[in-house]
Amino acid sequence: MRHRKRGRHLNRNAAHRRSLFRNLTRALITHERIVTTLPKAKELRPFVEKIVTLAKKANVVIAAAAGKGEVEEKAARIKALHYRRQAMALLGPTHGTEIWDKKDESTGDTVLKKLFREIGPRFSERPGGYTRILKQHYRRLGDGGATAVIEFLKSGETKVQKKGPAPVAPAPAPVVAETPASTETPAS
Repeated sequence: MRHRKRGRHLNRNAAHRRSLFRNLTRALITHERIVTTLPKAKELRPFVEKIVTLAKKANVVIAAAAGKGEVEEKAARIKALHYRRQAMALLGPTHGTEIWDKKDESTGDTVLKKLFREIGPRFSERPGGYTRILKQHYRRLGDGGATAVIEFLKSGETKVQKKGPAPVAPAPAPVVAETPASTETPAS
């Protein structure tokens, strides 16, 4: 039995899995859309969503304290710093994680800055479900593994909800057996 053995091992030990998730998360934050295998994407989703939730909480705390006074704003910045440090602990060393534009020039931002300045505020009103996994119809070259795209939702985008169950057709009216009309007249 597999009690208390949640998650996929992905043929890696714990340290290798943690490094894999950190690298995939950094790539996802940088490009906002990556292609990977389906099992990796399904395991990556909760890891990424926890980090985005930290960025969202930091944004909400700072927005709530805006204009309330210097003491409240300072307390909010300290709380936001705590969330940033928690995200840093999950993301691991962020040295060399600068974001580069299409012309191979550094934008000056790191993955952590982009997470807290762009991605966190984007989902400030959303209660969860920041990513989408789309299965691809073709297999990976080499081992034939199923591939998928994992991406962040756009600003203001909502997930497509499945329509409710199809309406049930009304039951046909029961057919009443008609008795043949008798030709006799009642005696009076």
